[in-house]
Amino acid sequence: MDKNFDITGTTKLTCLLGNPVSHSISPAMHNASFQKLGINCVYLAFPVDEAHFERAIDGLITLGATGWNCTMPLKRLMYDRVDTLSDSALLSGAVNTVVNRDGQLFGDNTDGYGFLQSMRDAGFSCEGKHAVLLGSGGAAAAILAQAALDGTAFIDVFARSASASTKLIAEEIQRIHARCDCRIRLFDLEDNTSLRHCLDEADVLINASSVGMAPRTDASLIPDPAFFHPGLVVGDVIYNPRETLLLRTAKEAGCHTFNGMYMLLHQGAKAFERWTGQAMPVEYIRKLYFC
Repeated sequence: MDKNFDITGTTKLTCLLGNPVSHSISPAMHNASFQKLGINCVYLAFPVDEAHFERAIDGLITLGATGWNCTMPLKRLMYDRVDTLSDSALLSGAVNTVVNRDGQLFGDNTDGYGFLQSMRDAGFSCEGKHAVLLGSGGAAAAILAQAALDGTAFIDVFARSASASTKLIAEEIQRIHARCDCRIRLFDLEDNTSLRHCLDEADVLINASSVGMAPRTDASLIPDPAFFHPGLVVGDVIYNPRETLLLRTAKEAGCHTFNGMYMLLHQGAKAFERWTGQAMPVEYIRKLYFC
């Protein structure tokens, strides 16, 4: 690292809460950024489940932690606990980034920003476009909210009707309709006729589900390569494998493609800026951990 770093009596605390968290590269990413910029702060990962959530948050407030990230299964619990919300958190119904302002908690959701920034890195944008979004989980909700805030004109969401999270997506759609000038429609993921029709009109397709992730790399939510058309931009939140069956088939059909590799980087960069008021050294971290 470029600068020496010592834990002192004034070192500030940031952290990740969730279960599991031992696999996360967020501590390495944030600590390298603190060192690079000479910021006297550390980032740790703490395994916390729903049963211990309230005690953990009370403890962090008491200790004066600068802020923290929440991952599954705590994002919606954190949404209910914070005092104020960013637009992206309000519209997505979940919080993954918290800033502690003298015991008053500000909640943000940087997941959608992370994915859409990775899309911009790949040379594409949703602004003014027609997008199709597959999935109804936390990633889908965050991307849906941020895409609406970023000026996407139309978003067609395809989700499994039997899924409890689809009800949450429906609630989020109502919140977005009240705040953003974006037309959003909800379809059953099994409705291939509507999916084909929507994709015929779409500029962008985003898979925000886990379908196609290792080890089930032979799976895709698009049942037929004929659903793609040349020039369609196809993105996938999955980065293991780097090229899913969805992306490979789309590329063969003449589509532009990108994966979710840099979503984690950019959502972390947004959180880092929330806590420190400084920009994360993104290119430095990209070369260090993502290349």
